[in-house]
Amino acid sequence: MSEPTKKPANFIADIIEADLKAGKHDVIITRFPPEPNGYPHIGHAQSVWLNFELADAFGGQTNLRFDDTNPETEDIEYVNAIKRDIKWLGYEWERELYASDYFEQLYQWAVQLIKDGKAYVDDLNEEEIRAYRGTVTEPGKASPYRNRSVEENLDLFARMKAGEFGDGEKVLRAKIDMAHVNMKMRDPLMYRIRHAHHYRHGDNWCLYPMYDWAHGQSDAIEGITHSICTLEFENNRELYDWFVDNLGIEKPPHQYEFARLNLEYTITSKRKLLRLVNEGKVAGWDDPRMPTLSAQRRRGVTPEAIRAFARKVGVTRVNGRIDLGVFEHAIRDDLNFRAPRVMAVLKPLKVVITNYPEDQVEWLEAPYWPHDVPNEGSRTVPFSRELLIEQDDFMEDPPKKFFRLAPGREVRLRYGYFITCDEVINNDDGQVIELRCSYDPATKGGDAPDGRSPKGTLHWVSATHSVPAEVRLYDRLFASPTPDEGEEDFITHLNPESLVVLKNARVEPSVLDDPADTRYQFERQGYFWRDPEDSSEDALVFNRIISLRDSWAKRAKQPAPPRSSSKPKPENTRNQSQERRDPVAELSAVEKARFDHLNQRFDLQDEEAVVLAREPKFADLFLEAVAAHDNPQALANWTVHELRAATSEPSALPFGGAALGQLVALIDANTISTRIAKDVFEEMLNTGEAPEAIVEKRGLKQVSDADVLVPVVEEILDRFPDKVAQYRDGKTGLIGFFMGQLMRETKGQADPGLAKSLLQAKLGA
Repeated sequence: MSEPTKKPANFIADIIEADLKAGKHDVIITRFPPEPNGYPHIGHAQSVWLNFELADAFGGQTNLRFDDTNPETEDIEYVNAIKRDIKWLGYEWERELYASDYFEQLYQWAVQLIKDGKAYVDDLNEEEIRAYRGTVTEPGKASPYRNRSVEENLDLFARMKAGEFGDGEKVLRAKIDMAHVNMKMRDPLMYRIRHAHHYRHGDNWCLYPMYDWAHGQSDAIEGITHSICTLEFENNRELYDWFVDNLGIEKPPHQYEFARLNLEYTITSKRKLLRLVNEGKVAGWDDPRMPTLSAQRRRGVTPEAIRAFARKVGVTRVNGRIDLGVFEHAIRDDLNFRAPRVMAVLKPLKVVITNYPEDQVEWLEAPYWPHDVPNEGSRTVPFSRELLIEQDDFMEDPPKKFFRLAPGREVRLRYGYFITCDEVINNDDGQVIELRCSYDPATKGGDAPDGRSPKGTLHWVSATHSVPAEVRLYDRLFASPTPDEGEEDFITHLNPESLVVLKNARVEPSVLDDPADTRYQFERQGYFWRDPEDSSEDALVFNRIISLRDSWAKRAKQPAPPRSSSKPKPENTRNQSQERRDPVAELSAVEKARFDHLNQRFDLQDEEAVVLAREPKFADLFLEAVAAHDNPQALANWTVHELRAATSEPSALPFGGAALGQLVALIDANTISTRIAKDVFEEMLNTGEAPEAIVEKRGLKQVSDADVLVPVVEEILDRFPDKVAQYRDGKTGLIGFFMGQLMRETKGQADPGLAKSLLQAKLGA
């Protein structure tokens, strides 16, 4: 077998690599085994990513196997949803398989265990079986039917298959050990009777295998080399191995467990998600507030963002909850580089520019992209006498530090002019319904000849040219970070503001020229796209994919409510307005000594020094990195925020601290940008190659030589003489257009600061 094309940095990848080197397997075969009883969710996405990426990394294959052994909850609708979502994530399976196709083989294997005296038919009901099982501290009791003869068991089992008995009347159990320390081994159920219609096999069967019985044997039938599942099945592994061993299966599969993905403010129990759907708490499995992949797709999240999130979270053997902000960061990071900027007003307030000609319309140039995004293009936005701004951007009696529009105050309209509020029109209820303003014609493009600069800059749309739209502001479905913990019903934690519908929003008309699946950043608002189900050319509906920043994090930083206490309050509590607790004070004596040493030697941020003090393995890697490159602050940031997200075990990384130091050295030398460095870091995780080699191989060096960039700048300016003239006439916002062109020509490798200064120098000539 050829060397792997990339090596994921996790303990399962290490196991696979060791197995291949030892000759244990010729080809790696993994599988994704969903039960078709609901729609796949974000937790499944991590498992999909892990199984498919591992197989791909080692030149193997992944099967899609539906564990369809429970006819009462499974449906072809769920099968189709699972297949659709896996393909949407970007993966293709080698074979499409169904555990139900193995029913006859599983039945014959059960007969074999009965003949070997290792399985028996039991007449106890569900409650009695539970009572007989014992507790963690007390052994179980044998069923009175445990010692039936082989002949009687074979006869009863055949009659169970033939449908002679009712649901729950009899079960087949493995005969193992009722005193076993692992309660899973106390004569577990193998079969139960269910007179239910199977979505694939109709009424051919009324005898259905339990998951623990079907799981390992299905893996064996398919030749699965590495059966990967989540930690809640760790205790099941002993039973998994008992079944395959006692059937004498050659080359038995082996089960490996990793921590399941648990997200804050999220529920991933399919039973609970189904309840939300059935009780009408959400609009369906694809309601954009749901954690299902179909819901995330409808909301506008991309598969690239979900895969990036899975890589960021990585694979560990320690259960815990992931901060939802990590997922949201992956979404924002993805959208920042794919979403053009446009203006939209969600809660309109009318503005009349009284000194602007009534019939005049100007089409102002506005860049689609910010300066740091290597894309090209701009659009024109219509400016007219009547405009719309956000209601929240005006206050009649503003407090201090409110820098937006108010009576007598001047603000800048983005890409437009400076305006001053001269008059406020109220209705009979005192509500502001219109502002009358004047504009300064000399400030076109957003700059004033006399150098004055308003503190406030507002987005806006033309009242007569903008497009009406419904906007749906989606937020977290639950208000609690742990809605499924505690005694309260999880339904009580639903966030009443998880959906706000705004019927009267207005969007700039450029959106009508774009494909329906374009994702936008509505400036100052968030990321949006058209709802693929409800939006049409005649009635636009936009879903908010995510806000521009994490407003929940800001809420979480609010001071905790005061508690009654007889103790006096400390006079100078560190960061009292920002934190509810002091993590430094929680360090042990050894950790505190390490924290002090790191701070005295390297002057680190407290947050990063605390992490390194608590996790000496990462501290050792950090020290290796500092020995290679003397920028401890940057290296601490990379160690704490990037490396720890990639692995929980630094020794599992395919590179050491010196390589991290070399990566930061490339940034500090302006050889690569920080954004490009993250791409290099991902490849380091996959291949273990040195950062310099990756940069050289992929041609990623940042261009910081003015002699190289000047000819490119001149060629771009020669290509767009009209825009050069408009810039020199005052449309300085066009600098974004020129930056986009320059980044495109240099494949995003031009030093942004140098590029902008060269453009401004040439445009000002």
